[in-house]
Amino acid sequence: MSVRIIGPEAEAQLDWLALCDAIEAGHALPRAEIGDTFLYRRKDTLLSRAAWIDGLGQLVKTATIFPGNAALDKPAVNGSAAVYSDLDGTLTAIVDFHLLTKWKTAGDSLCAARRLARPDAATILIVGAGTVARSLRAAYAVAFPGARFQIWNRTALDEARMAEDFENTEQVRDLEAAVRGADIVTCATMATEPVVRGDWLKPGCHLDLIGAYRPDMREADDRALQRARIFVDSRETTLGHIGELKIPLASGAITAPDVVADYYDLATGAFDRRADDEITLFKNGGGAHLDLMVARYILDAAG
Repeated sequence: MSVRIIGPEAEAQLDWLALCDAIEAGHALPRAEIGDTFLYRRKDTLLSRAAWIDGLGQLVKTATIFPGNAALDKPAVNGSAAVYSDLDGTLTAIVDFHLLTKWKTAGDSLCAARRLARPDAATILIVGAGTVARSLRAAYAVAFPGARFQIWNRTALDEARMAEDFENTEQVRDLEAAVRGADIVTCATMATEPVVRGDWLKPGCHLDLIGAYRPDMREADDRALQRARIFVDSRETTLGHIGELKIPLASGAITAPDVVADYYDLATGAFDRRADDEITLFKNGGGAHLDLMVARYILDAAG
């Protein structure tokens, strides 16, 4: 049995827009079977996700999330990903965890923004300055080539470093003012309490929420969800599992029908912006079915 090992060098063959096309094509296949397991030790998380899509095969991805690793100069998120044959269930490939996570996470948000953000978006604010924020800067620049970027982070030094590393990118210290002026706000933080307020969002803004992955985590307040048309990548992996939606659903701040669509509604036209002045909100839950779609794209692109 020959097992392919896909390392970071495969990134040279990848393209953000082609990845978005692959994600949309994956959702035209039969609906994925998904199984998630979460284990917690205080702030640390062991997350195992599995997906099976008829026509693509199976994937098992395990992630360890240790927020304290930043103080040790180590990545906060680590793990492994294995892809199995749809034909006979044999192991097909081991895909570099960080490569897969980077392209799945940013690609998921970019796929949504291409449909939900105004195409003439001129200012994109990235909230956070970590690894995911850097991949968002790269991805969004491809779909919105004329936009200027702003970076806000709790730690000014990290935000300054990121601004130095990218052209057409400036650091900002007044978060409220930056949100009020942004056409797209994309959040990639480890926040457990909202950092973005709905009253700050201007008409026509697209809010992209990535960071919250646990039931006790949120990046936006109730008002943001109440003012926006809400979209998710997958109802199955977000509504009952992630605090961003689980908490306001439990409190009655929003109801399940307020979630307009997920990616399996792409074919119906429901996953789209309706008007220039509406506020759209996307929750990036990043389920294993997306890892499988992106892993298959990487395998094909790597040749």
